[in-house]
Amino acid sequence: MTDISSLIVKPSHERSIFTNRTLNMRSIRTLGYDMDYTLIHYHVKHLEKMAYEHLKKKLLKLGWPVENLYYDPEMVIRGLVIDKKLGNIVKPNRFGYIKRAYHGTRLLTLKDMRKIYSRTIVNIRESRWVLLTTLFDLSVGCLYAQLVEKMDCRELPEMLGYAGLQEQVSRNLDFAYAKGLLKDEILKDPESYVVEDVETHLALLDQKHAGKNLVLITDSDWEYVKAIMAYAFDRHLSDGLNWKNLFDMVIVSAGKPNFFLQKQPAFEVVNEQGLLKPVVESLKKGGIYVGGHAGMVEEAFGLDGREIMYVGDHIEADVHASKSILRWRTALVLPELEEELACLSEVRASQTSLLEMMREKVKLEKDMLQIKLYVQRAELGYGPQSDMPVTTLYQKIEELSKKISALDKRIGPLASKMWKIFNPRWGLLTRAGWDKSYFSRLLEGYADVYTSRVSNFLYRTPFAYLRSTRSSLPHDAGIIEGPSKWEIEG
Repeated sequence: MTDISSLIVKPSHERSIFTNRTLNMRSIRTLGYDMDYTLIHYHVKHLEKMAYEHLKKKLLKLGWPVENLYYDPEMVIRGLVIDKKLGNIVKPNRFGYIKRAYHGTRLLTLKDMRKIYSRTIVNIRESRWVLLTTLFDLSVGCLYAQLVEKMDCRELPEMLGYAGLQEQVSRNLDFAYAKGLLKDEILKDPESYVVEDVETHLALLDQKHAGKNLVLITDSDWEYVKAIMAYAFDRHLSDGLNWKNLFDMVIVSAGKPNFFLQKQPAFEVVNEQGLLKPVVESLKKGGIYVGGHAGMVEEAFGLDGREIMYVGDHIEADVHASKSILRWRTALVLPELEEELACLSEVRASQTSLLEMMREKVKLEKDMLQIKLYVQRAELGYGPQSDMPVTTLYQKIEELSKKISALDKRIGPLASKMWKIFNPRWGLLTRAGWDKSYFSRLLEGYADVYTSRVSNFLYRTPFAYLRSTRSSLPHDAGIIEGPSKWEIEG
């Protein structure tokens, strides 16, 4: 008899689905999917270098001196924020306090950062701030940082200001995507740009055969969608199926986030050449459409927001928009999460050592401060007194101070090493020092679940009950599961 355990496939931690809010997949009757960096992943460095080079060409035509610039894949990461007022790129923590900042490519010192930002809290709803939301933003962030330095040196022919500079770079890249210039390059050599995932189609088939409706909702145009989806999926499907058979409805050129926020006209694609006709009534299962809005999807399947989940990679246009207005359930796809978790696994031993040393430092500091208080009371003649002479207390303070200094010399290099994992300039996507990053706050606020790729749903099945982990507060320490006691006593 076959052992049932042999049928259970357990993913690595990097391939898990992480849950912010409990989600019963059995209650989800329709799943909407974004395409780029969701169903289809790209080789980020290769694609963003291509986008960067396109931006350079556009700026060279404007007469800007950018011929000596090059794409640096470590310059920025997703989740950073451009300060259009000061020309900085910053990394805030979950409360919006800035923990690290670069002006151009120069790291700001802690002293300078405190002077500039001591009373500033980042809020991306304000026009001053621009969040680097997706992996498509990396080329923009890199070039912006480099151009800030040229602007400071008065090398740019047009003095736009830092805000105008950001808008110029972003506008040129948006134009390239709108015109399909970058996508044409991808289609010329998809093997160089598209990351193959041989499991995604199976995850979609599992969901479809479990009775769920699948809807592709993407901002990409029909010509690109039909070509790139055929390349990514058709060779993995059998029995004469193609990628369109996976979906109960396809919506292209959706125009997110407005697709979720307001009513827009829809047009039906009536042939492979993209001939369109206006939709005068409602969307139909099996149809391919341009534009439209989320309400039409709800009407077509006879569902409300609680029964629909949208899966995408854009924290604002995909997840925030569908969650805040429609109350759809949401899943955020973070391809770089696998690398971040792998980095953390590699330094697990170092992290344990660092935590032990920090625990010891906190204990020594607590002891030293208590002795300092006894010295103060003895010298000013009030309150409970120590049995030890003041001279002995001073000796104890000096001994403890030396031990703390020795610990600091060991902690410093290790903490620096830990900071630089994943990215040597900015550290982890989800952390800002010891705290959660601003991006993590958005992730927790808008995404019910998050994962590194759609095929990870294979490991949890279409029937899974995804339970959130227990949230803790500092006062939980030492009573129930929560932060370590030493983290809040120092």
